[in-house]
Amino acid sequence: MTDVASELGGTTAPLKGIRRSAARQMVRAWQAPMFSLTVAIDMTTTLAVKQPETTVTDRLVSGVAAALRRNPGLNAWYGEEGITTFERQNIGIAVATEGGLVVPVIHDAGGLEQDEIAMARREVVAKARDGRLSMADVTGGTFTISNLGMLGVDRFVAIVNPPQVGILAVGATRDRYVRVDGTEQWRPVADFTLSCDHRAVDGALGAAFLADLKGILEQP
Repeated sequence: MTDVASELGGTTAPLKGIRRSAARQMVRAWQAPMFSLTVAIDMTTTLAVKQPETTVTDRLVSGVAAALRRNPGLNAWYGEEGITTFERQNIGIAVATEGGLVVPVIHDAGGLEQDEIAMARREVVAKARDGRLSMADVTGGTFTISNLGMLGVDRFVAIVNPPQVGILAVGATRDRYVRVDGTEQWRPVADFTLSCDHRAVDGALGAAFLADLKGILEQP
């Protein structure tokens, strides 16, 4: 293939570093039987709680950590020897860099206040984009969030990051005409799609997690 590509004037860049590791991880991920569930969430409250030093992602991390506390079966790893659940919610956030996609981890997100989550998120994202991530920054994740909404993607299905058993894909927030408390209104709504490893998670657990997350993000 390399010879043909060269004849056509193509340039081959060898896979190395993060991209090489990610490629191997994706092959491993596709070996798992996965399913996905989607729910539409009214983002009015989530957008309203934004502060100068925080972002929607920080609110999502906080909300996901709370939903995982209620549904610990998704805060877990799958292995051939069994399923390991965790008390702490270590939330990975997918970050696009020049070297490829990386997933730095906000450790013990469920034990952090909103401003502490924001501080941790800013630190790991900056390190990711500067190529300064340490092994500790990218290991120990128990669940992952991938948010492509800021890039205009309405809905997508993310691939579970083994040995984790779940990943949440967040789409763009769009104004939709919906019925609220008996009246029709324009509201900012986003689609959240949960992908699960079916060896460890069933549809009922996935649906319960999404229902709890929806309640958390929509509550005043």
